[in-house]
Amino acid sequence: MNLEEIRAQFPLLHQKINGYPLVYLDNAASSQKPDSVINCIASYYREINANVHRGIHTLSQEATVKMEQSREKVRDFIGAKSEKEIIFTSGTSHSINLLAHSFGSFIAKGDEIIVSHLEHHSNIVPWQMLCQRTGAILKVIPIDDQGALDMDVFQSLLSSQTKLVAVNHISNALGVINPIQEIIQKAHGVGAKVMIDGAQAVPHLPIDVTGLDVDFYVFSAHKMYGPTGVGILYGKQELLEQMPPFMGGGEMIREVRFEGSTYADLPFKFEPGTPNIAGNIALGAAIDFMNSLGVENIQNHEKKLMAYAKEKLIQIENLTVYALDLDTAGAISFNLNLPGVHPSDLGMILDKQGIAIRTGHHCTQPIMSRLGVLGTARASFCVYNTFEEIDLLVKGIEKAKQLLL
Repeated sequence: MNLEEIRAQFPLLHQKINGYPLVYLDNAASSQKPDSVINCIASYYREINANVHRGIHTLSQEATVKMEQSREKVRDFIGAKSEKEIIFTSGTSHSINLLAHSFGSFIAKGDEIIVSHLEHHSNIVPWQMLCQRTGAILKVIPIDDQGALDMDVFQSLLSSQTKLVAVNHISNALGVINPIQEIIQKAHGVGAKVMIDGAQAVPHLPIDVTGLDVDFYVFSAHKMYGPTGVGILYGKQELLEQMPPFMGGGEMIREVRFEGSTYADLPFKFEPGTPNIAGNIALGAAIDFMNSLGVENIQNHEKKLMAYAKEKLIQIENLTVYALDLDTAGAISFNLNLPGVHPSDLGMILDKQGIAIRTGHHCTQPIMSRLGVLGTARASFCVYNTFEEIDLLVKGIEKAKQLLL
């Protein structure tokens, strides 16, 4: 891959922040968008801008075709069997909440749901709310001091009462890659279904939901070079067909009568109202961009970035790097071990040097409590990041140390 050619496709990268060239290392929060995605959105509003599935006029038909082509691109990208298994949502959080309400209708008092200590709040709170409504029991897979899941404890948590296991593929806070294939196999062994939060994995790893035999897989467009406000819920067709709709409205119905209504077939049963048409189409453009580079090529480049960043960061005195010895992707968390210094202090000083990282608890307060810290500084990478940017990050941290001593 030619990094100069890749970076040239991202207009936002070519600017200065506080007088310094931008070094954007907050990709786990949201990645930047290539021209092809930006132009796709602009083209929709300039040339089509019609609603989908409802009109017989040319523009409506064209919008419908483009959005359904995007759905097919998603299906192919993650290895699903049918486009009926691809539900457009507004993001990963929406997808998980949809499941908590719809699949949650099968959960009863005394049933058990398992999550992990590594989860984003979006994969904790909806299940807590479901348990409060139903009397189900929430159980948690613990992590060790590095951030690895305790798989022996996970095995002990599984029982005939386990109805769902919901874990992330990659931790947004620590970058830890979880053994999801083993988790899926063990959960299926007791008859439980599995939902994988792939928000942090889809930008970095090849995904094959059919090969994994996962029941549900969710992710967001904006972390994989696509627009905000777009997400995907993949579900096995037989499960989605059994589940009741999450929201009511136009598009998701077959026939409406005051005596009762019937619902549309998949995937439209779960897509009420006017969708984010431009965003859904632009997700297809983001997938085209990733496919043009090759997901394996992206993965290999980012592996080298991660290895280089770990090598350089551990050389900084008074710096703790978390999950150092684990298999990680996309993100590295660290802290300066200086009295009275909060991660946000480091983040603000780096920002003054044009370096964008994330600081705080990263919507993973249980992880921070387990590590015994208020938060961490997190640098996260995408295909357009360079080794030179990592050098600038290290130089910026050293400068921050001098200012904070």
